[in-house]
Amino acid sequence: MVNIRKLKAKLVEKDISIIELANVLGIDKSTIYRKLNKSGENFTVKDVEKISKALSLTYDDINSIFFTDIVA
Repeated sequence: MVNIRKLKAKLVEKDISIIELANVLGIDKSTIYRKLNKSGENFTVKDVEKISKALSLTYDDINSIFFTDIVA
């Protein structure tokens, strides 16, 4: 499960808006909101790669955000 709380914190830390993130991923902002609100849509591996680059995430960040069992 994705740790949504940590992902949102990184977005704030890096001053990246939902609209900017949607543009990075090449998807509509409503799709990002659904993914962030846990309505059943998950981020793909390609999404994780793009988000990681856009937010300059470390390997530890990636693991703690995208590969955790914690539901935030």
